[in-house]
Amino acid sequence: MTLLALGDVACHLTTRAGLLRAVDGVTLEIAAGETFALVGESGCGKSTLARLILGLLPLTHGRILFDGLDIGRLRGRAAKTYRARVQAVFQDPYSSLNPRLKVRTILAEPLRAHGATRRDVAVKIDRALSLVGLPEMSADLYPHEFSGGQRQRIALARALILEPDLVVLDEPISALDVSIRAQMLNLLQDLQSELGLTYLLIAHDLALVEHAADRVAVMYLGEIVERGETTALFDTPQHPYTQALLAAVPRPDPAHPRSRGQIHGEVATALAPPNGCRFHPRCPHCMDVCRETAAAVTIVVAEHEARCHLLDPQNVNSIERGNIQGKESAR
Repeated sequence: MTLLALGDVACHLTTRAGLLRAVDGVTLEIAAGETFALVGESGCGKSTLARLILGLLPLTHGRILFDGLDIGRLRGRAAKTYRARVQAVFQDPYSSLNPRLKVRTILAEPLRAHGATRRDVAVKIDRALSLVGLPEMSADLYPHEFSGGQRQRIALARALILEPDLVVLDEPISALDVSIRAQMLNLLQDLQSELGLTYLLIAHDLALVEHAADRVAVMYLGEIVERGETTALFDTPQHPYTQALLAAVPRPDPAHPRSRGQIHGEVATALAPPNGCRFHPRCPHCMDVCRETAAAVTIVVAEHEARCHLLDPQNVNSIERGNIQGKESAR
């Protein structure tokens, strides 16, 4: 069942420098109970898209449907219910927690905002702390009295305390020590299984995505350039940008085919995105059509699609086919 559906979603922001096309025509669906990952370099619009879903930024055009309801049309009690059902955990656990408040007050705030009684508040705080593996005494401490990993558990407890259906995870473990990242990831997966949660995972760490996500969408300069099931996308990446991202992933084996190569150049500014395919200034396979026309979505196999002129049969002879489909040795 589809829980979240985005149709031609765009967010264009007016700045002093001009019109910023942060998100520009994104269409995707997230099924209930899955982990859907959104990947791409910094500046590609991932976090902006998350803020649109959370209702923190206005849509320029398009629709976001949550459980069949258009969130742009929600008002009053319906809007309040939506805010309870969709929560977020951000990258930096310390900056997302008020350092002047005890954990009990931090966790009680969303409950009181949604009309919980004093008794319910106390019970739900204890349960939330237990879910994330923190003792009850944690409620009477301040955020600075915890380690980074413990603070992220508090942020997670605050997100879960309203019993949401969807949790947006914006780089949830990237600010943590390497030694505790696996613990946090295991906790997230256990909670998903126990509570039936749906995750939108925003990440730079493709090794994390490969391990944790059911499906992946690759975002570049405000657009989705490739989308598919995680195994298929990692084994046979279709878009040159996806191939470059995977080539940049550190591998313990230097002979591994995906351990070689890197992305050249930097992401162009969303203030003046390139004409045609937005990746063409950095693409090693750029053709004239790439500079002039944006590529249509091509369905490679079921549940795997990409936006690239190299997938058009008319352009097959312009490049060796092996570079389009990915080498068998990368499987």
